[in-house]
Amino acid sequence: MRNLVIGMLLMVFVSCGNTTLPKVEIESSMGNILLEVDTVHAPVTGGNFLELVDKGVYLNATFYRVVRMDNQPQSPVKIEVIQGGLNDDKLIESYPAILHETTKKTGLKHLDGTLSMARYSPGTASTEFFICVGDQPELDFDGKRNPDGQGFAAFGKVLQGMDVVRQIQQQEDEEQYLTEPVQIYNIKRLK
Repeated sequence: MRNLVIGMLLMVFVSCGNTTLPKVEIESSMGNILLEVDTVHAPVTGGNFLELVDKGVYLNATFYRVVRMDNQPQSPVKIEVIQGGLNDDKLIESYPAILHETTKKTGLKHLDGTLSMARYSPGTASTEFFICVGDQPELDFDGKRNPDGQGFAAFGKVLQGMDVVRQIQQQEDEEQYLTEPVQIYNIKRLK
């Protein structure tokens, strides 16, 4: 009986590793980016993003902010990301904020290509997201980029299109905001 229980638990454990995570595609004016959304480790954040995708919230959104080593002179802790979403505070505020899932809780890290939620304080994220360019450990729980030490909520990764991400990051900006935002035509869930 004991061996049967151990065998069943092993089967459950192995089958959990075979979970197919949802994939979405960002269609932008600079090219497409294929993402995997981790709804297993970050169910609240991943679920919120997918709900927004399914509702068409990102139709005609933009990548509007780029952070590089050369455009953050006042920041003692440097990062590299591109940020996208609605870029309109009134519109953003019309969507409910979600619970902050720290990287300590999810086990996810801000590595090259990580998809994560932008926020002000913990529990304020809703629609705005970013993609890491290079590993960004200072964005993880206990990282120094945000004074509260809570980090940002990683919830997915780029599977294809990091060349597009890097191209967007190199566009002309003024104080991190793109002089010509990159159009996001749509973000759609793939079957």
